[in-house]
Amino acid sequence: MKPNTIAIVGAAETTRLGVIPELSTLGLNVDCAMNALEDAGLKPKDIDGIATAGEHPWNVAASLGITPKWVDGTSVGGCSYFLHVRHAAAAIAAGYCDTVLVTHGESGRSQVAPPRYGANPANFLGQFEMPYGIAAPVTQFTVPVLRFLKDTGTTQEDLARVAVVQREWAAMNPRATLKAPITIDDVMNSPMIAYPFRKLMCCLVTDGGGALILTRADRGKDFPTKPVYIMGSGEAVENPTISMMADFTSSASFRVSGKAAFESAGIRHADVDHLMIYDAFAHVPLYGLEDLGFCKRGEAKDFLRERRSAPGGELPMNTNGGGLSYMHSGMYGMYALQESVRQMRGTAAAQVADAKISVCHGVGNMFSAAGTFVFTNEL
Repeated sequence: MKPNTIAIVGAAETTRLGVIPELSTLGLNVDCAMNALEDAGLKPKDIDGIATAGEHPWNVAASLGITPKWVDGTSVGGCSYFLHVRHAAAAIAAGYCDTVLVTHGESGRSQVAPPRYGANPANFLGQFEMPYGIAAPVTQFTVPVLRFLKDTGTTQEDLARVAVVQREWAAMNPRATLKAPITIDDVMNSPMIAYPFRKLMCCLVTDGGGALILTRADRGKDFPTKPVYIMGSGEAVENPTISMMADFTSSASFRVSGKAAFESAGIRHADVDHLMIYDAFAHVPLYGLEDLGFCKRGEAKDFLRERRSAPGGELPMNTNGGGLSYMHSGMYGMYALQESVRQMRGTAAAQVADAKISVCHGVGNMFSAAGTFVFTNEL
């Protein structure tokens, strides 16, 4: 697929974010879908492709009255929507469909009719990790992060610094869940959840969703919003469980996905004006900075200590407040994509001045999967 031939022409989140007990997971998908359609000036009948994860695509399609001719239900955790957007772009380029709706809705906090995921004793997690008490994401992520801290000289205070800076960005965002300023001491004094993660190093648990609409770039002028073009993209999967990572201090899926995105976009790291790295827990941006090539191995901590990703820094990162302070219903990838789109449209709450290129990177299932995009607002 050639750069800048596919555009995002509709983007919206659910009407409310946070605690939404009156809507089910399906209801949240429909809510954000209708908002994205309104944003693009479209009706459900204009959609001929649909993709979602967590909820079944046929449920979303039926609820909207759509009979799509292209469908994607790929589910690889929180970056599923990255893969959906990439697959949709390829499908549009191939002529399989014209206008694709990608939706995410999740009742992560209220748990109103959520999908049910049972422990499976036959899979890798059930055989090799759950018997030892490794189950929830916060317990799974402790395995690699402790090795990362040891090998790179990164400290727990560096993890706390990620949360502090994310909160600075969230303070500028009226829709952020948490906006009150915090200090490194505040983070370090918050309750221990699973060593070394303290409560304020862990993602939020909320309800909400978001949706995107894609079509050919040459149709961009037909829509009321500023088109956001896909310059490049990548995807990869790696280990099925955290204990099977080839290297606890680096993600192979991150490296493969990121390399593909940069190469297909034909850009250098110095060209990037804005960065989103999925931050389910405070360590993931550190991995992302290094594995995507913005820092050398072991230097992400210095990047953060120098406030290079903070407000006023040279590479603004996670400008919506991230999964730590903005929003995290469980599969956060859609919210990262939404913020990249807002930044490229020039409508973000904490807008980066003159931003032309945004890199957005997502993780799925504790480093098992990754997706990366390079977006631009210029043809």
